[in-house]
Amino acid sequence: MAEIAKSISSAAADLVIGDSSTIYIDEDTGVDSSETPGTQELPFKSLIGALTHTTKPSAKYETRKSQTGTPEETRAEYKPVAKAALKKATNMHQANLKKEARKVEQATKEAEQRAARDAGLEAAKAIKISEDPSKPKAKKIKIKDGVNNRGVRVVVSGWVHRLRSQKNLIFITLRDGYGHLQCILADDLAKTYDALTLTVETSISLYGEIKPVPADAFAPGGHELHVDYYKIIGKAPGGDEAITNIVAPDADKQTKYDNRHLIIRGDLASATLKVRAAVAKAFRRSYDDLGLMEVTPPCMVQTQVEGGSTLFEFNYYGEKAYLTQSSQLYLETCLPSLGDVFCVQESFRAEKSLTRRHLSEYTHIEAELAFITFDDLLEHLEEMLCRTIDYVWNDPEIKAFIQELNADATKESKKRAEKEGTQALEYEFKPPQRPFMRMTYVDAIKWLNEHDIPNEEGKPHVFGDDIAEAAERLMTDAINKPIFLTRFPVEIKAFYMKKDLEDPRVTESVDCLMPGVGEIVGGSMRMEDLNELLAAYKREGIPADPYYWFTDQRKYGTTPHGGYGIGLERFLAWMCGRYTVRDCSLYPRWTGRCTP
Repeated sequence: MAEIAKSISSAAADLVIGDSSTIYIDEDTGVDSSETPGTQELPFKSLIGALTHTTKPSAKYETRKSQTGTPEETRAEYKPVAKAALKKATNMHQANLKKEARKVEQATKEAEQRAARDAGLEAAKAIKISEDPSKPKAKKIKIKDGVNNRGVRVVVSGWVHRLRSQKNLIFITLRDGYGHLQCILADDLAKTYDALTLTVETSISLYGEIKPVPADAFAPGGHELHVDYYKIIGKAPGGDEAITNIVAPDADKQTKYDNRHLIIRGDLASATLKVRAAVAKAFRRSYDDLGLMEVTPPCMVQTQVEGGSTLFEFNYYGEKAYLTQSSQLYLETCLPSLGDVFCVQESFRAEKSLTRRHLSEYTHIEAELAFITFDDLLEHLEEMLCRTIDYVWNDPEIKAFIQELNADATKESKKRAEKEGTQALEYEFKPPQRPFMRMTYVDAIKWLNEHDIPNEEGKPHVFGDDIAEAAERLMTDAINKPIFLTRFPVEIKAFYMKKDLEDPRVTESVDCLMPGVGEIVGGSMRMEDLNELLAAYKREGIPADPYYWFTDQRKYGTTPHGGYGIGLERFLAWMCGRYTVRDCSLYPRWTGRCTP
């Protein structure tokens, strides 16, 4: 191939303008091909095409336009190519020849490198490693136990998260779900066939001693594993099937969601899921602190809570049934026997919404409390949210994840702003300060109108409007603090919500709004009067019979009570600076997405 490159370069050098023969060009009917002879009857189409396919280095060139030339009577006549045009085309042709020579030279170099690599790999197959029987037996540990096992021979198993080669060394960042560990392969360990063909996401067991890194160096946990032996458990593919090609950073969103099972191996997705686990644990801990008992209501129901239009209906042994929209009604039935209760349960909404705040399946943290007032409910909510956040924020590892995620959110916001020509947002989570701002629905309507934020019809807001998400978020972001938005009109709230005794137009209801994400909590006092509840069924056109068990709560010892629901994914989106709640679910479900 080197000889081919040399001949191409020589052809470029030998190309001169001469008169020994004539090559013909017809810009209308000619054909640029190696089979074209360049005669008057079978001409080339272009000068550069003629130069490319001509074997006569000193030819002269004549051209015509047999169908479009002017004047028309001269179309059949060939005329010599202008010297300037010939010089320009010659220079272009010489540049093309040199470019082709470089391509051949590069291909030659790559072929030689492949041959050398193949030879090296073949030789590497002869290098065998084995565990040294004179060394202490390796202690099996998880990466999180590394600090307590420095200086001890250990075996750690996991997946190759990152990989870097340097002379006779291979640096592996190992991931086992509990953390990351830098591992070093040296000498023969870095020369085996398995080492030279190691790929990201390969599962492997590494044996060796954990040692602190020098003071001026950095590694996860402040130490690294000096490997003395390893075993490949499952080799991951490379090339086109490598995980870095399947879920590349610039892959489109649908490809990433199709491969969510691979995406969650990444730093940001796994960090979000670890924060999610910590938040769920913190909520349970807070409820335990406050004396609430966890229960597990059913997900298959025959009643509605939030309106029939968002029900997932299915055939339950010949009967009509639904996936639950909320566990609230069942929680209310537990109050007389179990006291204040809560659940962490999936809820389902058949809402054909593609906004970044909506899911068809989400984790619903719900609670019901007996013998309380509306003010008691708000105080409990504030205490629960702040106590839970404090538990999460006081965990150094989880706090670091949240800060990392918010830093990433700021970076992504700047990218979107540059692309869309909008204002970038700075994300930095800080635990909210108490007390939360209290704002009534009526005051919110006034605030929106004073700040010229119209309703969805482009008109000023009026009492009775269901404040749109966009307007609500603009207000929340402008105020920039948590808001308890209270006392919504009866007409836009669920049938079971208690009316305000001082203003029967509104309910004793509350939404907790957080900057950057909007509503994360919805709650209310519940109707405690039997006749009022029966009237609400009638008003909403809901048959009372299927709700007999719920209605009985007002019949057999009614009490003032209230509760709320928290969307875990929205809570996480706010805390972690995630652009969409979809990133806060293990395998998100929304309109058109039910896989993997």
